[in-house]
This record gives sequence, structure tokens and C-alpha cells, in this order.
Amino acid sequence: MNAPAALDPTELRLGYGTNGFANHRLDDALAVLADLGYQGVALTLDHDHLDPFAPGLAARVAAVRRRLDALGLAVVIETGARYLLDPWHKHAPTLLHDDPALRIEFLRRAVAIGADLGAEAVSFWAGVRPDGVEPDVAWDRLVAGCGTVCDAATAAGVTLGFEPEPGMLVEEIAGWRRLHAALGAPPAFGLTLDIGHCRCLEPAPVPDCVRQVAGHLVNVQIDDMRRGVHEHLEFGTGEIDFPPVLAALAEVGYRGLVAVELPRHSHAAPTVAAGSLDFLRAAARTASTRPDPPGAAPGPEAPDSAPLLCCGGGDTSGPAPSRGVQQSKGGG
Repeated sequence: MNAPAALDPTELRLGYGTNGFANHRLDDALAVLADLGYQGVALTLDHDHLDPFAPGLAARVAAVRRRLDALGLAVVIETGARYLLDPWHKHAPTLLHDDPALRIEFLRRAVAIGADLGAEAVSFWAGVRPDGVEPDVAWDRLVAGCGTVCDAATAAGVTLGFEPEPGMLVEEIAGWRRLHAALGAPPAFGLTLDIGHCRCLEPAPVPDCVRQVAGHLVNVQIDDMRRGVHEHLEFGTGEIDFPPVLAALAEVGYRGLVAVELPRHSHAAPTVAAGSLDFLRAAARTASTRPDPPGAAPGPEAPDSAPLLCCGGGDTSGPAPSRGVQQSKGGG
């Protein structure tokens, strides 16, 4: 198979996550994002945005499809809703719990919704290993659950993007590779890459992370972050130098959405979304002219062995994992 042709960084397709518009009606959020100039959305299925368990799902999905088409917005499906499945425990149950049936049903519904919406990918993650569940047991449960979801995605013609998430059982690209191999490398099982997570804990510079996974990349989330701290930050407030990152995405010919992931910024969603788009467009223009050599390490690099004090960014829950992740006490 030939490698995708390189792009100019200004040709990258920018989107925004609806988890950063939690205080808006979905129709209104979509309209704001289209008016700002975004080309797509990362739609988190949740109680306030296309609840997959509420009555009348088929009609509501059809209405969202019409709305997306009318606004000219592409879509990926995200499944990181915090309390959709359990009002008491964030993200529970996951594929790692004793009874993952509700999580599997949720992911099956997400796949079906993705198919009906023409989504470019359906994104999901492993979850935090529950107390009392041994690592080998958790891993076996994850492989089994992902296999079931892959079967559903293959049958529906939907691409999955599995996201390594700091603090979860699979938190790094290396863990995704192990899982991909354990599943038998199914074509439907791609990678969701969060750019901030790369800065948080990957050993390689962020642009190199992009290049390393180019052949499996189906979904990109983008945000700023600091080394060792899992907190999704507005652009320019963390440590990432974005022009080389956008240049790497363009270099490998990535044509999916690059969606802003700021799940704790709903209180100022239109302002943050507007500023994020301006920032990324400016970074793309810089990337199209900056003579950075391939593999250059941007920005201030902390030692790769620095301890991780990850703050969750609204995405992790449960006991601290083996790498010493500290969970956020903020508004997640």
C-alpha cells in the first residue's frame, strides 16, 4: 500500500469536541462551531448530547445527521462520557470490571450511531484497573471486550480508534501496539492519538510520536499539556510547540479530523473554541514555512524519566495506577 501523500499543514481539517460544549444544546453547539469555521466535531455521546439510551434514538440520530450535513461538519464519535452508565462512579463500568456488559452495549450502540452518522471513527479507551482486579485478569478482559467491539465495528463498516489514556490500563502507544497485536491486528482497530498525552508521558518528542503511528492513525485529539501532568490546557499555556506537530501530521498525510479536546472549558466554550481555532490556524501557517528538520524535538523537554503527576483532565478515574498518577480534584 502506498503511503498517503503529504499535505500542506494549512490543509489539516480542524474540529472541536462537544465535551467542551456541555452547557450548550447539541444543535446550538454544532451551529457555533460551524459558524466559527470548524470542519468537524468530536461528538461525545452523553446524557445532554445524543444520549444513546434515551427513547427515540433512531429519529434523534437521523436529525443529528441532517444537522451535520446541513452545516457541512464531519464527525467522529467519542465515548468518554463520565456518568452516563453509572450515576455514582465516573466511567463505570469499563471493559475491565467484573460485569462489563453495559460498557459493551454502550460501545455497540456507539458503533451503530457512528455508522448512521457516517462517522470517520468511533473512539474509546481501556479504563482504569479496578481495585481487586489483577493486572493479567484486567488485560484478558480488555482483549475480550475489544474483540467484541471490533466484531461489531467490522460488521458495521466502522473504524475504531483506541485511545491510550494516562492513568488507564493502556496509557501509552506501546500499550496500544501490544493490544493491537493481541487482537490479531484487525483492520478496524486503529489509533486515537491525543497530542497532549504524547507530551505528558511518551518518551519520544511529540512530532516523532505522530510519525511512529502514522500507519494506524485514524483520529487525533489536540490540546496543550506539560510533561508529567495530565491536564488538558488551552493552547499556549503548556509546553508543546505546535507547528512541528502540525507539520508532522501533514507530512504523514493524515486526513482525519484534528479535534480540540478541552473537556473542562464548557463555561467559556464559544470564546475558547474561537481562540483555539485562531491559534491552530496560525500554527499551521507557521508550520508551512518553518524549516524544522524531521524529528526535531520542540519546546522545553523534561527528562523522560520524570515522575508522572497526572491530573486527569477529566478523563481518568479510580485508584492511582502503577506510574504514580495523581487524579485531579478539579471539576471533572
